[in-house]
Amino acid sequence: MNRAIPETLEMIGALIERPSVSCTDPHYDQSNLAVIHLLAEWLGGLGFSVEIRAIGDRKANLIATLGSREDPTGLVLSGHTDTVPCDPELWSSDPFKAVEKDGRIYGLGSADMKSFFALALEAANRFEAKDFRHPLVILATADEESSMSGVKSLVADNVKLGRYAVIGEPTGLKPIRMHKGVMLESIVVRGKAGHSSDPSLGANAIEGMHAVLSELLAFRAELRARHRNPAFKVDYPTLNLGSIHGGDNPNRICAHCETQIDIRPLPGMELEDLHEKLVKRLEPVLAQANGLSLEIRRMFEGLPPFESDANGEIVRCCEELSGYDSGAVAFGTEAPFLKRLGLQTVVMGPGHIEQAHQPDEYLPMTHIRAGTDILSRLIERFCIRPEA
Repeated sequence: MNRAIPETLEMIGALIERPSVSCTDPHYDQSNLAVIHLLAEWLGGLGFSVEIRAIGDRKANLIATLGSREDPTGLVLSGHTDTVPCDPELWSSDPFKAVEKDGRIYGLGSADMKSFFALALEAANRFEAKDFRHPLVILATADEESSMSGVKSLVADNVKLGRYAVIGEPTGLKPIRMHKGVMLESIVVRGKAGHSSDPSLGANAIEGMHAVLSELLAFRAELRARHRNPAFKVDYPTLNLGSIHGGDNPNRICAHCETQIDIRPLPGMELEDLHEKLVKRLEPVLAQANGLSLEIRRMFEGLPPFESDANGEIVRCCEELSGYDSGAVAFGTEAPFLKRLGLQTVVMGPGHIEQAHQPDEYLPMTHIRAGTDILSRLIERFCIRPEA
């Protein structure tokens, strides 16, 4: 071991101090380059070969490799460098300063998921570069919390990274091999405005949306009846009616009404197929309605559900090292995209998802040593002594 890098707590603090908010609203969106360049400095000091891959002018991914990327058998420790926005006035301390208190480290990204990089570097620092028989890759991506442009760019370029991957999202150091997908859909009913005193003067979009909502609820019940997976706490695909907006005045016939929905499909359900079924269910609803039309569009391309082989080597190893059976979660990650790149993937990292995306986010101090030990044993298993 050498001290080419700061102590773990210092690294966590330095990463938190570099804001890297990712947001669909340009007003809040920030660059992640300060985090990327800091990681590049530390990893270079440990002997990693560092590649920074730009995504536009303000974002980048980092791929740091100890060993040869030509060897396809290595281990990838992967995380995202961005955080969600925050409300500083609701925090008990500055969200961009790491604060140690009551056995916890508070700060934006402490759990989700900047601390993981510090643990991964400390774990790698326990070994000498000459000891590596297969490569170790540290992957740091951009915009996971918004567009996932970082990992998607790797898929688009078919970047070769290794054979096994651990994504350090906050799972309480328990291995996760399945998660649901995410679909966001906008459904618009268009009608014709007119004076409310005479319904024949217009076509009421709200009344049309009433029929659409009834069909959506029937579709939701059908999805729940047909698809189940007992590995999930909520063991069926969910459909949430998230928002609805229509009309502008009580004495006008409403000409426009929109509802936005969230669908969380289970592993094995294809996003394209689900979208087509949604369209097929809704299009006939207003077919005979005079003056009303329907538009259904995806609000983003969607996040596929994820499932890794229960008998895969990385899954079994993470179960052994953590002491927990692999499980399932409802939140989404970059795992389905790494899987597309041919990586056996597990989601497992320090911290708890319950602390993410809210004021006073924190990482339990006990997860630092425990997480570093697990990561170092993964490195030993897949990079140092792969036949052990």
